[in-house]
Amino acid sequence: MSSAQSASAESSLPPLSPGPHAKRLGLISIVACFGGLLFGYDTGVANGAEGPMAAELGLNLLQIGVVISSLVFAAAIGALVGGQIADVWGRRKTIIMLAVLFFAGSLLVVFSPAGPELGTFSPFGYSMLIAGRIMLGLAVGGASTVVPVYLAELAPYEIRGSITGRNELAIVSGQLAAFVMNAIIGTVLGGTVDGIWRIMFAICALPALALFFGMLRMPESPRWLVEKRRYAEALRVLKTVRSPERALAEVHEIEIVADEEKLANKPVGIKAVLKNKWLMRIIAIGIGVSMTQQLTGINSIMYYGTRVLEESGMSEQQAVLANIAFGVVAVIGGIIALRNMDRMDRRKTFLIGLSLTTTCHLLVAIAGMLLPVGSPIRPVVILILVVAFVMSMQTFLNVAVWVWLAEIFPLHMRGLGIGISVFFGWTTNGVLALFFPSLVSGIGITGSFFIFAGIGVLALFFVATQVPETRGRSLEALEEDVSTGAIYHVKPVVNA
Repeated sequence: MSSAQSASAESSLPPLSPGPHAKRLGLISIVACFGGLLFGYDTGVANGAEGPMAAELGLNLLQIGVVISSLVFAAAIGALVGGQIADVWGRRKTIIMLAVLFFAGSLLVVFSPAGPELGTFSPFGYSMLIAGRIMLGLAVGGASTVVPVYLAELAPYEIRGSITGRNELAIVSGQLAAFVMNAIIGTVLGGTVDGIWRIMFAICALPALALFFGMLRMPESPRWLVEKRRYAEALRVLKTVRSPERALAEVHEIEIVADEEKLANKPVGIKAVLKNKWLMRIIAIGIGVSMTQQLTGINSIMYYGTRVLEESGMSEQQAVLANIAFGVVAVIGGIIALRNMDRMDRRKTFLIGLSLTTTCHLLVAIAGMLLPVGSPIRPVVILILVVAFVMSMQTFLNVAVWVWLAEIFPLHMRGLGIGISVFFGWTTNGVLALFFPSLVSGIGITGSFFIFAGIGVLALFFVATQVPETRGRSLEALEEDVSTGAIYHVKPVVNA
């Protein structure tokens, strides 16, 4: 199927229509996004639980660092392996498996025993805690790969951005929920109940149950079913989320691409990547986009926001309360991003977002340099600028990045492609999580944010020269143009 044929196929599809199928698609996206909610809660909960946990289990700073970063590094492995499992086993079954991992990991963390007395170290309890965090990390990484792909493959191309982007909104909602629950539990139970950190971690078992039982009633991805030559099942699924005529037209389009690949006897998966320079290129660009997202420092703020605010001059209590602002503006930005996702090109949102975040980095660094330590206005100015950074990041970058990664790779290597890309993103995230506190402590806010600003300038150049547009195209049209390199030359057809 040529680019012109792909564009014609898109324009000839019956238009979207309201009805029970639209509500069904909405329900599927809500259930699947429990995976994103768990992703957010499990990465955010440590931002208030680490202190009480260290005190009860007798952990030193290095051991705490291992507890926090073990989840992030395990997430890198989960992203890589989860994508490949989803290509073989199916998107739905993989998400169900991830729900089990979320639940089991939560139990291991919650029931990790302390030493003979509170505050004493227990090697067995520490090992159990690390095992639980690793299990949660595998689940978080797998969810970051598989859930966006599942949503992208179920959504019609006209609203694919807003449907897929709901997962990122769920992620930041989970982080906000973790910040708020930590603050409530710490305020209400702190000092009166032992093991309040266990309650904080136990909460994430509830959405894990909701994800497990919810996905048992959800369908498999119709595009994955077509890839496995299960055409009748794919049509039945599409008829539950499209009008009958639209479902028939889409299945026909997907079948054409799948049959062309079968007749051409094209390799799939890693073999296809190694034999096609354009697939190698798009993998490299995917890695770059995923790493760019992390190198803005967004997750350093979401993990260690209280440390940055304390470094700016706030007290510990003020920093904990102000940290909730990061979660609030992240959710607000995510809502705005969903509204714009099907209205603005992905490249444009990337460029706007990187321009804003780089500007915020510069302003934070300058404020840290010009406003003296001890000045009452210093923490207020830095808080406002960091909030502006989080808002810019969430409104223009985070949602768009996950949507772009979920739609750019061809079907036969989609799980592999997003898995490799997100693996590098999570690895970058892990390195920052491990060294960010030392960075801020060593060179201060000014030096740290000047570094982030410099990286932002390089990222702008990368996006402007390398990243192709994906909005307004069916996944099948994108697959053809990515595989042949036409994606770098053909302007996408965007339906108003």
